[in-house]
Amino acid sequence: MWGPGAAPNYNNVFVEWLWRSIKYEEIYLHAYKTGAEARAGIGRYLTFYNSRRPHSSLGRKTPDQAYFNALPAISAAA
Repeated sequence: MWGPGAAPNYNNVFVEWLWRSIKYEEIYLHAYKTGAEARAGIGRYLTFYNSRRPHSSLGRKTPDQAYFNALPAISAAA
C-alpha cells in the first residue's frame, strides 16, 4: 500500500523491461572480461535496440522510427 498522497510509479515497468532485454539479449550471452568491454558491448546493443530492433508495441517499428517519424517537420528559417 502506498502512503498518503503517493501513487504507484508505473513508469518503472518500462525501465525494468529494458534492463531485462539488455541482460538476456546481450550481457548473459557474452563473457566480458573488463568493464570497458561490457560498456562497449552494452553501447552497441543499445544502438541496435533503438535503431534496428523492431518492437511489437510500436507496430514493428524501431524506437528511432517511432520517435523521429512522429516529430513535426521543422521548416528552414527564411
